[in-house]
Amino acid sequence: MAFKGMLKDEDIAAALQHCAAADSFNHKEFFAKVGLAGKSTEDLKKAFYLVDQDKSGFIEEDELKLFLQTFSASARALTDKETKAFLAAGDADGDGMIGVDEFTTLVKV
Repeated sequence: MAFKGMLKDEDIAAALQHCAAADSFNHKEFFAKVGLAGKSTEDLKKAFYLVDQDKSGFIEEDELKLFLQTFSASARALTDKETKAFLAAGDADGDGMIGVDEFTTLVKV
């Protein structure tokens, strides 16, 4: 598991269960439940690079759609509505992507 040693397996399972239904994902609730909200900026940067699947330095819409799967391969994909809302919440500069600083701010808010 990608987040081994950073997050507790039971917290990941609980957070994924909480948003298992389509259109039930809320990034603030997820970050709190999974345990990322209380992590250091350094840990959040590590988490960012796990989500940045193509290693472009940005999290694009297609990577956000598969966000939950970075926590568990069996997790569902986000719906288009959830993906767009997640992107809008994190994309502070309006470039259509979430950078590492935007991600750390998004998690901490």
